[in-house]
Amino acid sequence: MQPRPAAHALRSVLCLLLLLPCLVLAAEPLPSWRDGPSRQAIVAFVEAVTDQGSKDYVAPAERIAVFDNDGTLWSEQPLYFEVLFSMDEVRRLAPEHPQWKTQQPFKAVLENDHKALAEQGMDGLLKIVAATHSGISTEQFLARSRSWLASARHPKTGRPYTEMVFQPMLELLGYLRDKGFRTYIVSGGEVAFMRAFAEEVYGIPPEQVIGTTLAAEYQDKDGQLSIQRLPKLLHNDDGPGKPVSIEAVIGRRPVLGFGNSDGDLQMLQWTLAGPGRRFAGLVHHTDANREWAYDRQSSVGRLDKALDIANRQGWTVVDMARDWRRVYPFDKE
Repeated sequence: MQPRPAAHALRSVLCLLLLLPCLVLAAEPLPSWRDGPSRQAIVAFVEAVTDQGSKDYVAPAERIAVFDNDGTLWSEQPLYFEVLFSMDEVRRLAPEHPQWKTQQPFKAVLENDHKALAEQGMDGLLKIVAATHSGISTEQFLARSRSWLASARHPKTGRPYTEMVFQPMLELLGYLRDKGFRTYIVSGGEVAFMRAFAEEVYGIPPEQVIGTTLAAEYQDKDGQLSIQRLPKLLHNDDGPGKPVSIEAVIGRRPVLGFGNSDGDLQMLQWTLAGPGRRFAGLVHHTDANREWAYDRQSSVGRLDKALDIANRQGWTVVDMARDWRRVYPFDKE
C-alpha cells in the first residue's frame, strides 16, 4: 500500500528537521572561534565585501589578505622559531668555523649564554642569520630548513614547530580563500625559510610568501645553474618595510590585514588607508595556560603602540584566551 501524501510529506519534514543541525554545523565558519566580537567582526566583514548586492562589495581581484607569520599564524616563544633554527645551525656548522669559539655572537650561542647573546642585540642576530642562511644555493637552504623542521622539537611542548600553528588562524585562511580571497604572508622572517613550510602548513604557495630577503646572484658553473645566497641584507620586511614589499610584490593594497606586534603596525595602517570597507586585526597573546601571555614588555613580539592605536581606532583585537576555543590543532576544546 502506498503511503498517503500527507504522511509522506510529514516524514520528509521530520527527516529535514533531523538533518538541519548537522547541515548548519557543517556550514558554520571558524569553528575554533568562540562566538563573540572578534568572530562576528570577521564574518560580518567577509560577508559584506563578498556580497554583490552590498555597498561594500569588493571584486575578487581586489580581495587581498595579508598576514604576519610569527605570533600571528604560529607561536613565537621562547624565541622566534627561525632564530632557534639559526642557533642550531651555528652549533651544527661550528666544526667548520673554529674561530666561532671566541667570536661573538657565535661564542654565546655555542656556550648557551643567553645573557651575552641578548647583549649582541639585532646586530648579533643579523650576523647569525647571515652566517647560517648564505653561502649556499636556495635549493640547499630549503633542504636544510626542511630537515630541521622535520626533526626539531619545541622546547615546551615537544611538538614539531610546524604543529605550533594556530588552529583558528588556519580556519580563517581557509574561510577567506573559500570566499575568493588571495592570502599572503608578509613577515619579518626570511622569505626562503618560510617558503620551506608555508604551502604545506598554511596552504600558501611560495609566490604568496613575502619576507626579509638576502642578496643573491645567478651562477653558472660548468652548466650547473643555481641562485647563490649572499651574506648581505637586501630588504628588512618589518615595520615600514612591509608596505613597501606589499607594493613591490603584490601591487594591490590589501583589504584585510592581521598581525600581532608593533612590527605589523604600518602594514595594518596601510591596509586601512585605502578606500572602502577594510579590516585590521591583532592577535593578542593573553593565554598563559594554553600558549603565552605577553605584550608591552616582551622582547619577542612586543605589542605596545599598535595595541593603543587598535583600541583607540576600533580595530579587531583577538583576545586569545577569550576568543579561541582551542589554540593548536592538537588541543582539545
